[in-house]
Amino acid sequence: MNYTLTEIENLGIRVGLNPRIHKSVLFFNPEKIILGHHVRIDCFSMLSAGDEGITIGRNVHIAVSSYIFGAGGRVVLSDFSGLSARVTLFTATDDYSEGYLTNPTVPERYKKVKRGSIILEPHVDIGAASVILPGVTLGRGSSVGAMSLVHQNVGEYEVVFGIPSRVIGRRDSNKLQQLEKAYLEGEGRVG
Repeated sequence: MNYTLTEIENLGIRVGLNPRIHKSVLFFNPEKIILGHHVRIDCFSMLSAGDEGITIGRNVHIAVSSYIFGAGGRVVLSDFSGLSARVTLFTATDDYSEGYLTNPTVPERYKKVKRGSIILEPHVDIGAASVILPGVTLGRGSSVGAMSLVHQNVGEYEVVFGIPSRVIGRRDSNKLQQLEKAYLEGEGRVG
């Protein structure tokens, strides 16, 4: 069962045409969330926007049990990007390396927290159970293999995999651009 367009708008979310968002999806600070046309968000996912907000472009899919934590910076999922099941995006994370205290019950002065925006450029795909850490930009057409940890930027059309992730290949940029153009000129037109 999905939210209606009116229900989404009543939450304070700015939304485009044809959203498909399951009613089990949780939104925190919904007034800081923007959804483009043809966005699909599957069950048990969560979007928690911080002050800089979450912006999701058109034709974006967020699969089951994916989480976006935006308290530490802006989150952008550009057009045609997607998160597979159980992907997590963290814009803030505790630094455990120097002996600081951690967790949200501890005042900030006792912690060391890394914060940064996460940007997914168009056509980025992130595989199941992957984690993206603060301050990462995934370049246009890049792809992250399942169960990867991404802590640094990924170049355009690169395919990365592993913990930590490393480049293992490249995607075909020409094919991707041709298919996007054909879709937008045909059935993907927005009235």
